[in-house]
Amino acid sequence: MRWLQAVEQLRAERRPGVLVTLVSVRGHAPRGAGAKMVVTADATWDSIGGGNVEATAVARARALLSGGDGAPTTFTLDLSDKAPGEHGVQCCGGEVTVLLEPLAVRPAVAVFGIGHVGLELARILARHDLDLHLVDSRPDQLGPSVLAPLADADARVHVHHEAVLPELVLAELPAGTHVLVMTHDHAEDLALLDAALRSRHLGPVGLIGSSAKWTRFRSTLLADGHDPEAVDRIVTPIGLPSLAGKDPATIAVSVAAALLRSFAEEGTHAPRAAT
Repeated sequence: MRWLQAVEQLRAERRPGVLVTLVSVRGHAPRGAGAKMVVTADATWDSIGGGNVEATAVARARALLSGGDGAPTTFTLDLSDKAPGEHGVQCCGGEVTVLLEPLAVRPAVAVFGIGHVGLELARILARHDLDLHLVDSRPDQLGPSVLAPLADADARVHVHHEAVLPELVLAELPAGTHVLVMTHDHAEDLALLDAALRSRHLGPVGLIGSSAKWTRFRSTLLADGHDPEAVDRIVTPIGLPSLAGKDPATIAVSVAAALLRSFAEEGTHAPRAAT
């Protein structure tokens, strides 16, 4: 598999890796500048030329992964038989500089309910590099005209219309997905929470709504046999408490800000695209 395919595969599988690039070559070297490979904790794809250069790059890439530092780094190797090497000797006679770029696991967010708040939230999240799942039981809420503002999204947008049982979408979501429940129907909200509590692969689950709504929901979920600790991990209300306001745009900004803070705490990130 070539390096670009490997990058795509790692992203789809939500696995961390390191992109390794020969950024400069002086004199003779096994590969020219621009050669790339991808390294994970237990696999590699493509090649930057083998030998001491590649072995050193793989070792340093894996150290970068285990250290959890998301910052790119470079190193330079002298390919002389008189230069000490970490993994043997190469006598090509040149010098290479290698760039190691961590490939972070991108966040995944699923918004259930693309109403006024859900659509505003989708518009904000779409400007970030993440996997964005939009789910609604109403087909009109996921039509081309409604989603037109997301046409230039930096996020990878996945649209799910499930008219009868939207909770079935939960099983399709990537591991660790942040789930936000904000549908038009309280019965649908409750069914989603029940299904989310029965799923073991999801990330945090949040619910929009009042304290009275949550009191009723909590009692029902407990009566249905859910563990109290699991139920109390549901985040409600969602968003930043310090950001007041009930209009859809303000709520969406508050929820998006809380999500970005959670991503940073988890060690994933969704960088804002350059403008």
